[in-house]
Amino acid sequence: MLHTSRRRLRAALLAAASATLVAAALPSPAPLGIGDALFPHLGNPGYDVLAYDIAFTYGGSNSEPLDAVTKIDARVTQRLDSVNLDFTHGTVRTVEVNGLPAEFATAGEDLVVKPPDAVEEGSRLRITVTHTSDPRGTKDDEGWVRTSDGLVMANQADAAHRVFPSNDHPADKAYFTFRITAPSELTAVANGVRMAKAQAGSTTTWAYRTSHPMATELAQVSIGRSAVVRRVGPHGLPVRDVVPAADRTKLEPWLRKTPGHLEWMEQQVGPYPFETYGVLIADADTGYELETQTLSLFERSIFTSGAYPEWYVESIMVHELAHQWFGNSVSPRTWSDLWLNEGHASWYEAMYAEEKAHQSLELRMRDAYKQSDNWRAAGGPPAAPKPPTAGQKISLFRPVVYDGSSLVLYALRQTIGKEAFGRLERAWVSGYRDGTATTADFAALASRIAGRDLSVFFKAWLYGERTPPMPGHADWRSKAVAAPKAH
Repeated sequence: MLHTSRRRLRAALLAAASATLVAAALPSPAPLGIGDALFPHLGNPGYDVLAYDIAFTYGGSNSEPLDAVTKIDARVTQRLDSVNLDFTHGTVRTVEVNGLPAEFATAGEDLVVKPPDAVEEGSRLRITVTHTSDPRGTKDDEGWVRTSDGLVMANQADAAHRVFPSNDHPADKAYFTFRITAPSELTAVANGVRMAKAQAGSTTTWAYRTSHPMATELAQVSIGRSAVVRRVGPHGLPVRDVVPAADRTKLEPWLRKTPGHLEWMEQQVGPYPFETYGVLIADADTGYELETQTLSLFERSIFTSGAYPEWYVESIMVHELAHQWFGNSVSPRTWSDLWLNEGHASWYEAMYAEEKAHQSLELRMRDAYKQSDNWRAAGGPPAAPKPPTAGQKISLFRPVVYDGSSLVLYALRQTIGKEAFGRLERAWVSGYRDGTATTADFAALASRIAGRDLSVFFKAWLYGERTPPMPGHADWRSKAVAAPKAH
């Protein structure tokens, strides 16, 4: 007991020391990664996160850091003398490993933790980090997005670790619990289902928990003057929308469309894969919408500006809903598998627009085919995208991963037929539900369902610099623009 007490005291003193002194105590801390081709320093080797329990305290100003405590429950997959977490844009105050204070230092965008003792393969690893979470930043930072009355999250592709310490890669999905304390006049909402709500003085603490594993990039916490609108979807599914309270009546015509969207998607690919769904409408200018799990994020202006036809807005709502199957329930093993997310979401967006608003899928695909070679030249082929522009990680989301990848699905359907294609889609989302999968997994499943080897098809369509001829449309042409000559 005396030895343990001394070790606790020594570690506590080190954890309270300055960052310089703590860094000096660690053996050459360095940022690590799991080797993702597009984000080489994202994710960390040696452990598998099982669950996160994250507590945020919001003081009422979205220009001040939040106090936070992140608890990570993980399984060790190889012996570790130190543990790397992805984390930046916050101040770390203390770290504990398995209940004991631990030394820590930063290296790049990693938080490097030195446990009192090495952790062995197969053991459980419980890390508690007391830190701040800073919402101040630019659009290139993302993570927290400041709204007119609070905050929401936009963590795609690599911004969750700007909000909380994590293994910030979709290959490592985990269960999440969020506990948000905020002034009682505000409403806090997060992924999953609300577990508790308790008021203490002038603040209220809200607790939410996911029933299915989730990638860090899909985490969502909303804090603001919000109304939570509830209704029932297919098979009794709880549907909850989160909107600015002042706009509740104005937005209701859009909100009541969601149960119909859910029914339509279930007709295409089968049962909705999560415990709840809804839209989160934020008064913020993001320039995009986002498929955060069980609660898709939308800009207020897309519904209120009057700039878009109704069919278009609905098709965008279906795009984010389709991601709940493609990208959320079945997550990409690497970021190069992104085409499986965005290609499918764009596919069902286009299918919905054709069925409900007579917007021709074939014409859309023909237009995409015309542009496809240029898209590939600019962003790489669908399954081998070029890395994002330095300092602009969201630039990964180029046209080639949207309609450029839907074009692959159209060509596949042309090749194997509509009936086999429909069976493939349903088999994909049911077989890999709550997991991760790769492009190779999709190609193998397609070959099994088609009853023939499709490897030549996928190699050309997913990895070729030029777009292959479209089956059934020999007259389609891609209009590649010649590169300018040097002078």
